[in-house]
Amino acid sequence: MIAKRWFRSAALAALPLALGACGTTWLSDFKQQPSIGPWQVFKADSAELTGFRGNPLGSVSTNGTQVPIWVVSYSQLPSTVDSMSTLPNPVAVDTASVRRGRMYYQINCAPCHGVAGKGNGPATTLGMVPMPLVTDRVKNFTDGYLWGMIRNGRGLMPSYNRIEEMERWDVVNYIRVLQDKVPGMVADTTAPGLPGETGTKLPGPTRIGPNRNPAFAKPTVIAVPKAAGEHAPAKTEGHE
Repeated sequence: MIAKRWFRSAALAALPLALGACGTTWLSDFKQQPSIGPWQVFKADSAELTGFRGNPLGSVSTNGTQVPIWVVSYSQLPSTVDSMSTLPNPVAVDTASVRRGRMYYQINCAPCHGVAGKGNGPATTLGMVPMPLVTDRVKNFTDGYLWGMIRNGRGLMPSYNRIEEMERWDVVNYIRVLQDKVPGMVADTTAPGLPGETGTKLPGPTRIGPNRNPAFAKPTVIAVPKAAGEHAPAKTEGHE
């Protein structure tokens, strides 16, 4: 019994010497690993690939936000909305933008502002104050100011930030067409669809998520060498 205890004590005493002989590399391997961020992309053979954590396509925004809350709050104070007046409109007033803007406007804005922006929406029959958008005063508002109004709301108007940032510019572009400020364009003031209709009658999916295609979209079929007199099976590699 005493011999066993002595042997164990001797083994424990020799352990630091044995580890010391191996140097410190064995103990610091974890510290020397490459550090890869969760959403970081890397390049291999001049091709941009997804990071080590392959999140589902479109699940994480890579575009950020144009005006984050820590830059401009969601306060409905006039000075807060005014601070966004100088924002440049990054979306061209083209057919596609105006079409998207019409959908968002007729679904979200027309109940108060009216289908043609004249301030005669059905909500005005329930006590809402008429808010026309085609007056000279509103025509002189900057695109950034209108965008900020949609983001924050002001006065009786609540925030409509459920409309995503880029689509708010589409709404602004559509309002400019309603105001006859876009030469060659006439606003379509009809509803995009009937209540309950979906598909093309509604705005498209979110555009704030990443639109980078996955590195491997289809399985690759690899021919496996065959033995004499046998048919070669095909080996299929799955998605990365």
